[in-house]
Amino acid sequence: MLQKLFQLREHETNVKTEIIAGITTFLTMAYIIFVNPSMLEAAGMDNGSVFVATCLAAAIGCFIMGFVANYPIALAPGMGLNAFFTYTVVMEMGYSWEVALGGVFISGVVFVIMSLFKVREWIVDSIPMSLRYGIAAGIGLFLAIIALKNAGIVVDSPATLVTLGDITTFPALMAALGLFIIVGLTHRGINGAVMISILAITVLGVAFGDIAYHGIVSMPPSLAPTFMQMDLSGALEVGMISVIFAFLFVDLFDTSGTLIAVAQRGGLLDENGKLPRLGKALLADSTATMAGAALGTSTTTSYVESTAGVAAGGRTGLTAVVVGILFLLALFFAPLAGMVPAYATAGALFYVAVLMMSSLINIEWEDLTEAVPVVVAAVMMPLTFSIANGIAFGFISYVAVKVFAGRFKDLNLSVVALAALFVVKYAFF
Repeated sequence: MLQKLFQLREHETNVKTEIIAGITTFLTMAYIIFVNPSMLEAAGMDNGSVFVATCLAAAIGCFIMGFVANYPIALAPGMGLNAFFTYTVVMEMGYSWEVALGGVFISGVVFVIMSLFKVREWIVDSIPMSLRYGIAAGIGLFLAIIALKNAGIVVDSPATLVTLGDITTFPALMAALGLFIIVGLTHRGINGAVMISILAITVLGVAFGDIAYHGIVSMPPSLAPTFMQMDLSGALEVGMISVIFAFLFVDLFDTSGTLIAVAQRGGLLDENGKLPRLGKALLADSTATMAGAALGTSTTTSYVESTAGVAAGGRTGLTAVVVGILFLLALFFAPLAGMVPAYATAGALFYVAVLMMSSLINIEWEDLTEAVPVVVAAVMMPLTFSIANGIAFGFISYVAVKVFAGRFKDLNLSVVALAALFVVKYAFF
């Protein structure tokens, strides 16, 4: 049955290898079941319900990717997108989390439509590579400042806007220790370094009396507080257009980049360097996003950590299915997830930030017309505490710099149109 479903022999793999690959991928990305509830709880959402929604949305995405697209690519609520959901849409712009969920759902619907009509390829292919790298780096910086803020290492200051906090406090020390553990374990090639770090810091928190022990295993919490609570009518307000666009835009690049990276690592591209069954893979991503919004979590996307499973031999959708099953089993560890403090996940956030900022190595720094928009996009995200603002100013500055430099040939219709829309937004809305 498994051979027929996943074509194991054709992909030169077997059940044992696929299961090991699935476990490997899960261990590298399981940190999201601790980080996501903590992140969305700051937006006013119920921690237990978000925990359940996170596991279910991830499982749904993995199952669709495995059974329909037959790729060893796992999905879960995306890092960066959950930060944008909480800190920008809810806390800065003042929308309720119900409206934000509505925006996530609508972005998923638009993603499905774009995939069906192949608009996605046109948009992604027309966006300059430098801006893509700048957006990824900016999200990394955004996650970094959130990590430092959660740990109390960086605090607000009326004189200098931000300043160094008390780094001798328990949360600050534990956050730093968590990061060092991740780096040390990752350097040694140990799978699950991020999850091990989060659990180790949580255990230390309990041992030093900073966290109350609530147990490890229990029946899953109720999903009722967030299930089908999305406000679609509120998400259709004019002010939410840029938010929906940001959800969609970041998910587009996340998914496209991840699919290509994992496919290249696993030798899954065809002779023309293209990914077969791309439409089905995108359908898994967009459908999981819609399902996640209905359940009560931010945008679900493909995880680049899937490369760990591919490196372990995963070549088919059975790997993704194994990851989905493990996310379902994780539902019974809600007490453990509820105990994880913000400083235990701060190290994980900073580690992901480092990975995302590594994209800056691809920038042509000697070409200022490429470098300046990248820096504008990257810096504006953390300093305005908004991924959407960073994307917008990145596009505006890219067009402006190219025009003033006389490099009109570097511009295309979609980039100019997007920049113009952002200018209109800031001028009139």
